[in-house]
Amino acid sequence: MTSSALEEAESARRRRRATNAIKESLRELSIQLSLLNRQVSAHVDLKDVDLSCLDIINRYGPLSPTALARRAGLHPATITGILDRLQRDGWVTRDRDPQASDRRAVEVRALRDRNAELFALYTGMNSVMDQICDRYTDPELDLFVDFLRRTTTAGQDATSELARE
Repeated sequence: MTSSALEEAESARRRRRATNAIKESLRELSIQLSLLNRQVSAHVDLKDVDLSCLDIINRYGPLSPTALARRAGLHPATITGILDRLQRDGWVTRDRDPQASDRRAVEVRALRDRNAELFALYTGMNSVMDQICDRYTDPELDLFVDFLRRTTTAGQDATSELARE
């Protein structure tokens, strides 16, 4: 084998190892973030799924319960119970949707005054993330943002594909 062919083969092995390391790191990150969210949920007396739905409402709301169910990948009947708990505990409100032709239509909106409790619980992680990001250049951060957005899109696509099966 020529030295060029050897270098090419070694380059391909390094790339496979790096790609596998990224996949493994993303899996580990997913586990760690799930554990963090579970701890946050426990501190504010929410179920994990309730916290996930609250995060979706905070990010994309106000939303109809149907839109929330779609984004969360949950059955609409399940969303009703989640929203009942979140509303009872003062995390969200359900208001009539003034734009809807159906008078029964509601939109769910997060009550922002409760968010301070959540932000406080994520302060440690956010501070460490700021320190980590400070070690990278702006172009490197842009690369990470691009990678994470593309990875998120790939996850959404894979989820949609599995949901269709």
